[in-house]
Amino acid sequence: MLRIFHNTHYDFIRWWRVAVGLTVAFIAIGIGSLAIKGVNYSIEFTGGTLKQLQFKTPVDPGQIRSAMDRAGFRDAEIQQFGTPRDFTLRVAGAQDVAQQAAGAELVSKRVDSVLFDKFGQANVTVLRTEAIGPRVGDELKRNALIAILLSFVITLVYLAIRFEWRFGLAAIIATGHDVFTTLAFVKVMHLEVSLTVVAGLLTVLGYSLNDTIIIFDRVREDLRKGRKETLYDTLNRAINETLPRSILTHATTAAATLALLLFAGEVIRPFAWVMLFGIVTGTFSSVYIAGPVLIWIERKYPRNVPATAWKGSSTATPTSRTKPSAATATR
Repeated sequence: MLRIFHNTHYDFIRWWRVAVGLTVAFIAIGIGSLAIKGVNYSIEFTGGTLKQLQFKTPVDPGQIRSAMDRAGFRDAEIQQFGTPRDFTLRVAGAQDVAQQAAGAELVSKRVDSVLFDKFGQANVTVLRTEAIGPRVGDELKRNALIAILLSFVITLVYLAIRFEWRFGLAAIIATGHDVFTTLAFVKVMHLEVSLTVVAGLLTVLGYSLNDTIIIFDRVREDLRKGRKETLYDTLNRAINETLPRSILTHATTAAATLALLLFAGEVIRPFAWVMLFGIVTGTFSSVYIAGPVLIWIERKYPRNVPATAWKGSSTATPTSRTKPSAATATR
Protein backbone atom coordinates (compact mmCIF):
# COMPACT_ATOMS: atom_id res chain seq x y z
CA MET A 1 0.00 0.00 0.00
CA LEU A 2 1.30 3.44 -0.93
CA ARG A 3 2.15 5.52 2.13
CA ILE A 4 3.02 9.17 1.68
CA PHE A 5 4.36 11.62 4.24
CA HIS A 6 4.35 8.88 6.87
CA ASN A 7 6.07 9.54 10.22
CA THR A 8 7.12 13.10 9.32
CA HIS A 9 8.42 15.66 11.82
CA TYR A 10 7.92 19.02 10.10
CA ASP A 11 7.85 22.13 12.29
CA PHE A 12 4.69 23.71 10.84
CA ILE A 13 3.94 26.08 13.72
CA ARG A 14 7.34 27.73 13.30
CA TRP A 15 6.05 29.69 10.29
CA TRP A 16 2.94 31.14 11.92
CA ARG A 17 4.21 34.75 11.83
CA VAL A 18 4.81 34.56 8.08
CA ALA A 19 1.38 32.99 7.66
CA VAL A 20 -0.34 35.74 9.65
CA GLY A 21 1.49 38.41 7.64
CA LEU A 22 0.36 36.89 4.34
CA THR A 23 -3.21 36.56 5.60
CA VAL A 24 -3.42 40.17 6.81
CA ALA A 25 -1.98 41.47 3.52
CA PHE A 26 -4.40 39.42 1.42
CA ILE A 27 -7.46 40.41 3.45
CA ALA A 28 -6.39 44.09 3.35
CA ILE A 29 -6.20 43.94 -0.46
CA GLY A 30 -9.67 42.39 -0.63
CA ILE A 31 -11.24 44.88 1.80
CA GLY A 32 -9.56 47.78 0.01
CA SER A 33 -10.98 46.63 -3.31
CA LEU A 34 -14.39 46.13 -1.67
CA ALA A 35 -14.35 49.65 -0.23
CA ILE A 36 -13.50 51.17 -3.62
CA LYS A 37 -15.68 49.17 -6.01
CA GLY A 38 -18.29 47.54 -3.75
CA VAL A 39 -19.84 44.09 -4.11
CA ASN A 40 -20.53 42.73 -7.59
CA TYR A 41 -23.93 41.13 -7.01
CA SER A 42 -25.47 38.82 -9.60
CA ILE A 43 -28.95 39.43 -10.98
CA GLU A 44 -30.23 36.92 -8.43
CA PHE A 45 -29.72 39.64 -5.83
CA THR A 46 -30.16 42.81 -7.88
CA GLY A 47 -32.95 41.66 -10.19
CA GLY A 48 -32.67 41.74 -13.97
CA THR A 49 -32.42 39.44 -16.97
CA LEU A 50 -29.51 37.15 -17.82
CA LYS A 51 -29.32 35.20 -21.07
CA GLN A 52 -26.77 32.72 -22.33
CA LEU A 53 -26.67 33.01 -26.11
CA GLN A 54 -25.12 30.99 -28.90
CA PHE A 55 -24.92 32.30 -32.48
CA LYS A 56 -24.49 30.19 -35.59
CA THR A 57 -21.61 32.35 -36.78
CA PRO A 58 -19.13 34.51 -34.82
CA VAL A 59 -20.61 37.87 -33.80
CA ASP A 60 -18.97 41.16 -32.86
CA PRO A 61 -20.00 42.13 -29.29
CA GLY A 62 -20.36 45.70 -30.57
CA GLN A 63 -23.26 44.60 -32.79
CA ILE A 64 -25.10 43.17 -29.79
CA ARG A 65 -24.44 46.31 -27.76
CA SER A 66 -25.66 48.68 -30.46
CA ALA A 67 -28.87 46.65 -30.87
CA MET A 68 -29.51 46.70 -27.13
CA ASP A 69 -28.74 50.44 -26.90
CA ARG A 70 -31.21 51.24 -29.66
CA ALA A 71 -33.87 49.20 -27.84
CA GLY A 72 -33.31 51.19 -24.64
CA PHE A 73 -31.21 48.66 -22.69
CA ARG A 74 -28.24 51.02 -22.22
CA ASP A 75 -26.77 49.29 -19.17
CA ALA A 76 -26.57 45.83 -20.74
CA GLU A 77 -23.42 43.82 -19.94
CA ILE A 78 -22.16 41.59 -22.76
CA GLN A 79 -19.52 38.98 -22.05
CA GLN A 80 -17.98 36.54 -24.51
CA PHE A 81 -16.83 33.16 -23.26
CA GLY A 82 -15.66 29.92 -24.84
CA THR A 83 -15.94 30.44 -28.60
CA PRO A 84 -16.66 33.72 -30.51
CA ARG A 85 -20.24 32.42 -30.90
CA ASP A 86 -21.00 32.20 -27.15
CA PHE A 87 -22.09 35.18 -25.05
CA THR A 88 -23.82 36.04 -21.82
CA LEU A 89 -26.10 39.08 -21.89
CA ARG A 90 -27.08 40.75 -18.65
CA VAL A 91 -29.75 43.44 -18.55
CA ALA A 92 -29.72 44.74 -15.01
CA GLY A 93 -29.76 48.54 -15.13
CA ALA A 94 -31.90 50.34 -12.56
CA GLN A 95 -34.51 51.30 -15.16
CA ASP A 96 -34.68 47.78 -16.59
CA VAL A 97 -35.00 46.24 -13.13
CA ALA A 98 -37.81 48.68 -12.33
CA GLN A 99 -39.64 47.51 -15.47
CA GLN A 100 -39.36 43.94 -14.25
CA ALA A 101 -41.45 44.80 -11.22
CA ALA A 102 -44.39 44.73 -13.66
CA GLY A 103 -43.33 41.39 -15.09
CA ALA A 104 -39.83 39.96 -15.46
CA GLU A 105 -40.91 37.81 -18.39
CA LEU A 106 -41.92 40.90 -20.42
CA VAL A 107 -38.37 42.30 -20.30
CA SER A 108 -36.99 38.88 -21.22
CA LYS A 109 -39.29 38.67 -24.26
CA ARG A 110 -38.31 42.20 -25.33
CA VAL A 111 -34.63 41.22 -25.24
CA ASP A 112 -35.36 38.13 -27.33
CA SER A 113 -37.28 40.23 -29.83
CA VAL A 114 -34.38 42.69 -30.19
CA LEU A 115 -31.87 39.88 -30.78
CA PHE A 116 -34.09 38.04 -33.27
CA ASP A 117 -34.77 41.23 -35.25
CA LYS A 118 -31.06 42.05 -35.41
CA PHE A 119 -29.54 38.62 -36.14
CA GLY A 120 -32.50 36.51 -37.25
CA GLN A 121 -34.28 34.00 -35.06
CA ALA A 122 -32.63 31.07 -36.85
CA ASN A 123 -29.16 32.40 -36.03
CA VAL A 124 -29.67 32.91 -32.28
CA THR A 125 -30.15 30.17 -29.73
CA VAL A 126 -31.07 31.16 -26.19
CA LEU A 127 -29.50 28.43 -24.07
CA ARG A 128 -30.48 29.84 -20.70
CA THR A 129 -32.67 32.63 -19.33
CA GLU A 130 -32.88 34.00 -15.82
CA ALA A 131 -35.42 36.78 -15.28
CA ILE A 132 -35.72 37.96 -11.70
CA GLY A 133 -37.78 40.88 -10.46
CA PRO A 134 -36.45 43.33 -7.84
CA ARG A 135 -38.69 41.98 -5.08
CA VAL A 136 -37.48 38.42 -5.65
CA GLY A 137 -33.88 39.68 -5.68
CA ASP A 138 -34.35 41.35 -2.28
CA GLU A 139 -35.87 38.17 -0.85
CA LEU A 140 -33.00 36.05 -2.16
CA LYS A 141 -30.45 38.47 -0.69
CA ARG A 142 -32.19 38.37 2.70
CA ASN A 143 -32.46 34.56 2.64
CA ALA A 144 -28.77 34.22 1.71
CA LEU A 145 -27.80 36.42 4.67
CA ILE A 146 -30.03 34.38 6.99
CA ALA A 147 -28.44 31.15 5.70
CA ILE A 148 -24.92 32.45 6.43
CA LEU A 149 -25.84 33.68 9.93
CA LEU A 150 -27.70 30.45 10.70
CA SER A 151 -24.68 28.40 9.65
CA PHE A 152 -22.53 30.41 12.08
CA VAL A 153 -24.99 29.85 14.93
CA ILE A 154 -25.12 26.10 14.25
CA THR A 155 -21.32 26.03 14.06
CA LEU A 156 -21.03 27.78 17.43
CA VAL A 157 -23.48 25.35 19.04
CA TYR A 158 -21.61 22.38 17.58
CA LEU A 159 -18.23 23.66 18.81
CA ALA A 160 -19.66 24.38 22.27
CA ILE A 161 -20.83 20.77 22.51
CA ARG A 162 -17.79 19.14 20.90
CA PHE A 163 -14.89 21.07 22.49
CA GLU A 164 -14.01 23.04 25.56
CA TRP A 165 -13.98 26.80 25.01
CA ARG A 166 -10.23 27.12 24.26
CA PHE A 167 -10.39 24.71 21.33
CA GLY A 168 -13.75 26.10 20.24
CA LEU A 169 -12.55 29.71 20.23
CA ALA A 170 -9.46 28.79 18.19
CA ALA A 171 -11.65 26.93 15.69
CA ILE A 172 -14.04 29.89 15.41
CA ILE A 173 -11.20 32.32 14.75
CA ALA A 174 -9.81 29.98 12.09
CA THR A 175 -13.28 29.75 10.51
CA GLY A 176 -13.59 33.55 10.58
CA HIS A 177 -10.23 33.70 8.79
CA ASP A 178 -11.66 31.49 6.05
CA VAL A 179 -14.69 33.77 5.65
CA PHE A 180 -12.62 36.92 5.24
CA THR A 181 -10.00 35.38 2.94
CA THR A 182 -12.69 33.80 0.74
CA LEU A 183 -14.56 37.11 0.47
CA ALA A 184 -11.26 38.81 -0.40
CA PHE A 185 -10.64 36.14 -3.05
CA VAL A 186 -14.10 36.66 -4.55
CA LYS A 187 -13.41 40.38 -4.78
CA VAL A 188 -9.88 40.04 -6.16
CA MET A 189 -11.13 37.60 -8.81
CA HIS A 190 -14.10 39.89 -9.64
CA LEU A 191 -16.51 36.99 -9.17
CA GLU A 192 -20.20 37.77 -9.06
CA VAL A 193 -21.75 37.18 -5.64
CA SER A 194 -24.52 34.77 -6.60
CA LEU A 195 -26.38 31.96 -4.86
CA THR A 196 -23.76 29.49 -6.14
CA VAL A 197 -21.00 31.59 -4.57
CA VAL A 198 -22.92 31.69 -1.27
CA ALA A 199 -23.30 27.90 -1.49
CA GLY A 200 -19.56 27.61 -2.14
CA LEU A 201 -18.78 29.80 0.87
CA LEU A 202 -20.96 27.69 3.18
CA THR A 203 -19.34 24.51 1.84
CA VAL A 204 -15.88 25.95 2.47
CA LEU A 205 -16.80 26.76 6.07
CA GLY A 206 -17.88 23.19 6.72
CA TYR A 207 -14.86 21.76 4.94
CA SER A 208 -12.38 23.93 6.83
CA LEU A 209 -14.05 23.36 10.19
CA ASN A 210 -13.93 19.60 9.67
CA ASP A 211 -10.20 19.80 8.93
CA THR A 212 -9.57 21.83 12.11
CA ILE A 213 -11.63 19.44 14.22
CA ILE A 214 -9.63 16.42 12.98
CA ILE A 215 -6.36 18.08 14.03
CA PHE A 216 -7.79 19.22 17.39
CA ASP A 217 -9.15 15.73 18.06
CA ARG A 218 -5.64 14.36 17.52
CA VAL A 219 -4.27 17.05 19.87
CA ARG A 220 -6.70 15.97 22.58
CA GLU A 221 -5.74 12.34 22.11
CA ASP A 222 -2.04 13.17 22.35
CA LEU A 223 -2.63 15.30 25.46
CA ARG A 224 -4.45 12.43 27.15
CA LYS A 225 -1.44 10.19 26.57
CA GLY A 226 0.43 12.37 29.06
CA ARG A 227 3.53 12.99 27.00
CA LYS A 228 6.10 15.32 28.56
CA GLU A 229 6.04 17.91 25.81
CA THR A 230 4.73 21.40 25.22
CA LEU A 231 1.52 22.23 23.39
CA TYR A 232 3.71 23.60 20.61
CA ASP A 233 5.21 20.15 20.09
CA THR A 234 1.86 18.43 20.54
CA LEU A 235 0.30 20.56 17.80
CA ASN A 236 3.16 19.84 15.44
CA ARG A 237 2.84 16.15 16.26
CA ALA A 238 -0.93 16.21 15.56
CA ILE A 239 -0.49 17.99 12.22
CA ASN A 240 2.22 15.54 11.15
CA GLU A 241 0.14 12.56 12.22
CA THR A 242 -2.84 13.75 10.17
CA LEU A 243 -0.69 14.87 7.23
CA PRO A 244 -1.14 11.73 5.03
CA ARG A 245 -4.90 11.85 5.49
CA SER A 246 -5.00 15.60 4.84
CA ILE A 247 -2.95 15.38 1.64
CA LEU A 248 -5.04 12.56 0.17
CA THR A 249 -8.34 14.24 1.09
CA HIS A 250 -7.36 17.68 -0.18
CA ALA A 251 -5.76 16.34 -3.36
CA THR A 252 -8.81 14.29 -4.37
CA THR A 253 -11.20 17.14 -3.51
CA ALA A 254 -9.06 19.63 -5.43
CA ALA A 255 -8.94 17.30 -8.45
CA ALA A 256 -12.75 17.02 -8.52
CA THR A 257 -13.11 20.78 -8.10
CA LEU A 258 -10.56 21.44 -10.84
CA ALA A 259 -12.58 19.24 -13.19
CA LEU A 260 -15.67 21.36 -12.43
CA LEU A 261 -13.68 24.52 -13.03
CA LEU A 262 -12.41 23.38 -16.43
CA PHE A 263 -15.35 21.47 -17.85
CA ALA A 264 -18.60 22.30 -16.01
CA GLY A 265 -19.32 25.59 -17.79
CA GLU A 266 -19.90 29.20 -16.83
CA VAL A 267 -22.77 28.61 -14.43
CA ILE A 268 -20.87 26.41 -11.99
CA ARG A 269 -17.44 28.02 -12.51
CA PRO A 270 -17.73 30.64 -9.68
CA PHE A 271 -18.65 27.83 -7.26
CA ALA A 272 -15.61 25.84 -8.42
CA TRP A 273 -13.32 28.86 -7.96
CA VAL A 274 -14.58 29.43 -4.41
CA MET A 275 -14.25 25.74 -3.54
CA LEU A 276 -10.74 25.48 -4.99
CA PHE A 277 -9.60 28.49 -3.00
CA GLY A 278 -11.48 27.21 0.05
CA ILE A 279 -9.49 23.97 0.02
CA VAL A 280 -6.28 26.00 0.16
CA THR A 281 -7.36 28.53 2.77
CA GLY A 282 -9.12 25.89 4.88
CA THR A 283 -5.97 23.78 5.06
CA PHE A 284 -3.89 26.88 5.69
CA SER A 285 -6.05 28.09 8.59
CA SER A 286 -6.22 24.63 10.20
CA VAL A 287 -2.42 24.53 10.39
CA TYR A 288 -1.24 28.12 10.73
CA ILE A 289 -4.19 29.93 12.35
CA ALA A 290 -6.06 27.48 14.61
CA GLY A 291 -2.91 25.97 16.16
CA PRO A 292 -1.05 29.22 16.99
CA VAL A 293 -4.29 30.78 18.29
CA LEU A 294 -4.78 27.77 20.60
CA ILE A 295 -1.21 28.21 21.91
CA TRP A 296 -1.86 31.91 22.54
CA ILE A 297 -5.12 31.14 24.39
CA GLU A 298 -3.43 28.46 26.51
CA ARG A 299 -0.67 30.89 27.49
CA LYS A 300 -3.12 33.74 28.14
CA TYR A 301 -5.55 31.60 30.13
CA PRO A 302 -3.58 28.62 31.53
CA ARG A 303 -5.56 25.73 32.92
CA ASN A 304 -6.16 25.50 36.63
CA VAL A 305 -7.92 22.15 36.62
CA PRO A 306 -6.69 18.84 37.98
CA ALA A 307 -5.26 16.24 35.67
CA THR A 308 -8.34 14.08 36.09
CA ALA A 309 -10.24 16.62 34.01
CA TRP A 310 -8.57 14.98 31.05
CA LYS A 311 -10.09 11.54 30.67
CA GLY A 312 -7.49 8.83 30.50
CA SER A 313 -4.74 11.05 31.91
CA SER A 314 -2.89 9.89 35.00
CA THR A 315 0.37 11.78 34.98
CA ALA A 316 1.20 15.47 34.64
CA THR A 317 -1.41 18.19 34.88
CA PRO A 318 -2.78 19.70 31.68
CA THR A 319 -1.13 23.00 32.60
CA SER A 320 2.32 21.48 32.70
CA ARG A 321 1.75 19.73 29.39
CA THR A 322 0.16 22.58 27.48
CA LYS A 323 2.05 25.62 28.69
CA PRO A 324 5.00 26.11 26.32
CA SER A 325 8.46 26.63 27.69
CA ALA A 326 10.31 29.88 27.06
CA ALA A 327 12.53 28.13 24.57
CA THR A 328 9.72 26.70 22.47
CA ALA A 329 7.56 29.77 22.73
CA THR A 330 10.13 31.87 20.88
CA ARG A 331 10.49 29.52 17.96
